[in-house]
Amino acid sequence: MLLKIKRVPAVVSNHQKDETAEEEEGEGCGRNILSKCCINVERLPLYTCKPAEENVTFLESLLLGEWEDRFQRGLFRYDVTACETKVLPGKYGFIAQLNEGRHLKKRPTEFPVDQVLQPFDVNKFNFTKVSQEELLFQFEADLPLEAGNSPSVVAINVSPIEYGHVLLIPQVLDCLPQRIDHKSLLLALHMAVEAANPYFRVGYNSLGAFATINHLHFQAYYLAMPFPIEKAHSLKITTTNDGVRISKLMSYPVRGLLFEGGNSIKELSDAVSNASVCLQNNNISFNILISDSGKRIFLLPQCYAEKQALGGVSSELLDTQVNPAVWEMSGHMVLKRKEDYEGATEEKAWSLLAEVSLSEERFKEVNTMIFEAIGCSAEEEEEELEEESSISGGFIRVNCCISVKEEAVSN
Repeated sequence: MLLKIKRVPAVVSNHQKDETAEEEEGEGCGRNILSKCCINVERLPLYTCKPAEENVTFLESLLLGEWEDRFQRGLFRYDVTACETKVLPGKYGFIAQLNEGRHLKKRPTEFPVDQVLQPFDVNKFNFTKVSQEELLFQFEADLPLEAGNSPSVVAINVSPIEYGHVLLIPQVLDCLPQRIDHKSLLLALHMAVEAANPYFRVGYNSLGAFATINHLHFQAYYLAMPFPIEKAHSLKITTTNDGVRISKLMSYPVRGLLFEGGNSIKELSDAVSNASVCLQNNNISFNILISDSGKRIFLLPQCYAEKQALGGVSSELLDTQVNPAVWEMSGHMVLKRKEDYEGATEEKAWSLLAEVSLSEERFKEVNTMIFEAIGCSAEEEEEELEEESSISGGFIRVNCCISVKEEAVSN
C-alpha cells in the first residue's frame, strides 16, 4: 500500500517552483542555474580540509562571510535573526523558535513516505535548479581533485531556521538521490570538524523522515546553546573493533544511538554509514545529527510520517504543522504558529517527540539489524554512574554524554 500525506515542503531555494512552471520555463543555458551548461566552477571559492596536524581553520569565517553577503543582497525569504527564540522551563532545556516565515507561500504536495530509497527524478525540484548566486563555495575533503568530478558545494537555505543555515550538496551535478553513502557522510563529518565550533551542527533527514527534496544534501547552522539531545544521558552498548563506542540514549523522548570515538574520523564515519545503509535497505526512516565539532553522531530512527499517514497522530499535534525532522528531534522546536510558541512547554515538546520515536520493542529489533550489519554484539555494559530515569521511575546505570561547552559563536 502506498502511504502518502499532504506535505508543506520548506522552500530551500528561490528557484523552487511547481513542476508546471519548470516545464514551461525549459532547461538549458541562460537561466543562471546550477546545471552543467551554466555553472562556472572555477569562479566558486574552493575550501579543502586542512591536515590534521595543522591547528588552523577558516571555514567559519568563509561560511559566515559569504552567508552575510547573501543576506545583505536580499536572497533570503525572511530575516531569521528577527525570529523569537526561548528556552522552555524544565529539566531538559528544549528550545522553541517562532518561525512563521517557513510556513508562508508553500504549496501542498503528495509526499510518499513508505519508501526511504527512491530514484532521483529530474522532473522534480532539485539543486541543479538553484540560482548560482545562492552558492557560497565548493567544499572538498582533500586535494587534488580529479578532473571531471562533480563539485560538492555549500549553498544558502533561503528559508533558514537559524543564523548561518546552509546546505552541503555532495557531487551536486551527479544528481544523487537522498540516501547515505560512505563518501558523502564522511564529507559532512569533515565539515563539522573543520568548522571547529560546537555550536555548528550538521544534520541529515532521510526520505520518510521529513527530507523534502530527493537530491542528496545535508543541512547545517549555528545556534549558541546546547541542544537537549547533547545533554542526554546514554548507556554504552558496545565498542567496535575500530574503537567506535556505540551507546543508546536514555531519559530522552526519542530512542536513538550515539556514536563517538574511533581510531580515526573515517572509522567513526564508516560505523554510522554502515548503520544508516542498514536502515535504508530495511526501509526505516531516520535522521542524523553530527555534534560537538564532529566528535559525536546521533542516529535517530523515526516513524512519525508513517504514523501520520495511517491516522495515528492526534489532531492537536497535526494542527501545529510541525514536521519533526533532525532539528526538532534534537530539541530545537521550530514552531510555525504564534499560539503554539506562546503556549510551548517542556511537556508538549516531550509529547511530540515521543510520537516520533520508535517503540521500545521496535527499537530493539532495529538495533539487532544494525549490529548484525556492522558486525558487533549488542551487549549493554554497565557504567559506574547512577542516574534516576524519568521514564522508568527507577534507577539505571548510564554514561553521561559530554556537554557542549558554553561559548559564543564566533562571527
